[in-house]
Amino acid sequence: MNVGASRRFRSPRAILFDLDGTLIDSAPDIAAAVNELLAGRDLPPLRVDQVRAMIGGGVRKLVERAFTASGAPLLAGALDEVNRAMAPIYRRHLTGLTRLMPGVREVLTHFHLNGIAMGVVTNKPQLAAREILLHFHLTEYLGAIVGGDAVTCLKPAPDALLLALNQLGVEPADTLMVGDSGSDVGAARAAGTPVVLLRGGYTQAPVEELGADLVCDSLLDLPSAMRRLHAAA
Repeated sequence: MNVGASRRFRSPRAILFDLDGTLIDSAPDIAAAVNELLAGRDLPPLRVDQVRAMIGGGVRKLVERAFTASGAPLLAGALDEVNRAMAPIYRRHLTGLTRLMPGVREVLTHFHLNGIAMGVVTNKPQLAAREILLHFHLTEYLGAIVGGDAVTCLKPAPDALLLALNQLGVEPADTLMVGDSGSDVGAARAAGTPVVLLRGGYTQAPVEELGADLVCDSLLDLPSAMRRLHAAA
């Protein structure tokens, strides 16, 4: 556990979670969708680890990165067309290969039993996010699910966090953001919430260098780390 030294930490009334790389390991399904799209245009497939490095900016950015990596970068008009073609492919690859990250159900149950409101804020399309969360029976824990197409600007803009907080009826200062990337840190800072990052997600930068208030090895470490920080504040 690494703790940012410059910010005080208090027990939150609400926790917002990123989805891909934080609650779920969706990279195999996303890679399958990307490769189906590429195959339809006679382009070579990408490895799962290559696609994992492209996740985090929404589906349009994923498509742009995938075609660039395949040696066929798309101009704006072509990107629009291919992004539309990706939509039904993406929806076919949501839960077949996706798995929960370690400790998700246990930790969400813990916070739920302790009366903490929870939500998911993701750059993934909202219907896709909801379908995945329904598949894993996690919606019962969540008072808000905000996808990238529900707001004007994706993370690292604060729009999704602020919409989720409005739905939960909680102020930013009483909320904790939990994610795995610099986009989560940027969104949390812009919204005015503390932020925890988890190792083992999809960021390509060292997680300790992204400016979070706290870094945990996994979601399982979060409750005890929060108790220690609250006691020390």
